[in-house]
Amino acid sequence: MSGANGASDGTEVTAAAIARLAGVGRAAVSNWRRRHPDFPRPVGGTETSPTFSLTEVESWLRAQGKLAEAPPRERVRRRLESDPEGHGPALVRAGEHLAGLGEPAQPADRSELEQLAREVGTETAFAQLLADYLDANPRQYTLTPPGTAALMARLAGPGDSVLDPACGSGELLAAALTAEGTAGSPSPGGAGTPRTLHGQDTDPLLARLAALRLTLRAGAARPAGDAARARTPDTAVDIRAEDALRTEEPAAPPVATVLCHPPFNERNWGHDELAYDPRWAYGLPPRTESELAWVQHALYRLRPGGTAVLLLPPAVAARRTGRRVRAALLRKGALRAVLALPPGAAAPHSLPLHLWVLRRPEGASAAHTRLLLMDAAGGRAEGEPAPPWEETAEAVLAAWRAFDADGTVTERPGVCAALPVIDLLDDEVDLTPARHLLPGGARTDAAALTAVRAELERTLRRTLDLAAGDAAGTADGRRDGTDGELPEATVGELARTGALEVHTASAEPVTTAPGDVVVPVQGRGAAYVVAEGEEGARLDKPLCLLRVDPAALDAWFVAGFLRSTANTRQASSYASSASRIDVRRLRLPRLPLERQRAYGERFRRLAEFEAALRRVGELGGEFVQGMFDGLADGTVPPS
Repeated sequence: MSGANGASDGTEVTAAAIARLAGVGRAAVSNWRRRHPDFPRPVGGTETSPTFSLTEVESWLRAQGKLAEAPPRERVRRRLESDPEGHGPALVRAGEHLAGLGEPAQPADRSELEQLAREVGTETAFAQLLADYLDANPRQYTLTPPGTAALMARLAGPGDSVLDPACGSGELLAAALTAEGTAGSPSPGGAGTPRTLHGQDTDPLLARLAALRLTLRAGAARPAGDAARARTPDTAVDIRAEDALRTEEPAAPPVATVLCHPPFNERNWGHDELAYDPRWAYGLPPRTESELAWVQHALYRLRPGGTAVLLLPPAVAARRTGRRVRAALLRKGALRAVLALPPGAAAPHSLPLHLWVLRRPEGASAAHTRLLLMDAAGGRAEGEPAPPWEETAEAVLAAWRAFDADGTVTERPGVCAALPVIDLLDDEVDLTPARHLLPGGARTDAAALTAVRAELERTLRRTLDLAAGDAAGTADGRRDGTDGELPEATVGELARTGALEVHTASAEPVTTAPGDVVVPVQGRGAAYVVAEGEEGARLDKPLCLLRVDPAALDAWFVAGFLRSTANTRQASSYASSASRIDVRRLRLPRLPLERQRAYGERFRRLAEFEAALRRVGELGGEFVQGMFDGLADGTVPPS
């Protein structure tokens, strides 16, 4: 939009930003500059990366019919993205203007921002612009989805002071504010009781954005004069740019509630420098267990009787390195519940993340003798669809509230139970809910067993069909038109030519995609191809991932030859299938792509045959155990 009298407002944009404005590629912008003498001249930048006046560019695009009139949110977003200081700092200035704490850089920015605020409200306007900023940087920020954040806030319950020591852009604190106030829940302590939201984050920009977001949300229900203040009559916002683990002040005030979605698998969290920190009342967290450092930090910041809810990866409940800390948390009554959520509750979406509910003990006699374990995705028969998230969240909340009231819960096989702490204090102290819950979702009546038997028969027939198909032609030798040994290339050589990429779990975080070849580098596992619908898992040790160029290599061809016993033996550190494999030394025949696909199809069918055999074993075991159980409990008659 133009400034007053059509003059430029000083905002500059690059050729890439112009391409985004018009919805074209950068090459089109270059063509316009050459072909149209009236295209705006550069006003800054360099010869190789010039910048242009946004006002002049928008006027030219509109005159050419290449720029449709955008709604206020889109116009504001464009200006923020093209701000010379960057999208993030520009968003901070916009939030400060909405909160009455500052002004945008240009009058045109102010008018468009105020128009957006008039249409949707100041709090919603900033929330929308913040969402646009975070969506534009999806790899930089790990967000807590609103549904999961709301569940965590409701599990913690109301509190007059709430802390998130890894607050990011403030999702959990915003959920706590909504759960305690505007959503209809009573404000803690009654009307007019002061409430404080504390937050910490290592990213100064995120900390400032979180502070603005929460200030605007806290004042959204107040008169306009109050909404613009950093402190409303009943809510104060205190967000600091600092590393909570490294900069904790001994005199920091205790809080009623801690909500936290900490960074996962963080190695540089301060293990050595914090070895004698007073927060480790339950044991020094191992170097590889940063999550247990956050758990103990949360307990340290709580006042006695205060509640903490943390979102953690499932491995925290089972890693051997953390068993001593887990045992101490159980013995002292600090850990009250481990709640396994269905996959998709937060990133990484392929994992069933856990919620840990903790309460700071109020005295030596406060230890609790039972732990609530819940698998929110359990208890369903095979193939039964998962319930909507809202239903799952209500079930989790109901189980916790029942347990929190009197230490018991109605046991549901495969779903939840309150188990004696003494039964969990074995050598592993594995607190994974599914490990301890009675089997659920299975029926032992005659009808259910008949269905299992029918599926077993179908799978057996499929297995025989696959075996018959793969047996054909095996006696005729090679069918690739070659004699003798095939020319070969190592995986390392293929990586250097760009035919594939090699990714290891220890080198960088990587998630699987369809067509990737996953190779176990230790033990007896076999290479396999990631199928459509099975992508998104984070690569973990001891696995290696090969991302093939489909124009050069067939994925199943690669996976099949990598399973060769001779191949793995020559690439192993010892002549044993259990030794460690140097993936780059594995070899593949040099064949045209069409011949690779012929091999790949046979390898794929063999893998399908293998999977069918495995399924036959599972169904057979289920059928046999079901018959034993049914005969023993009388649900299946002897006849």
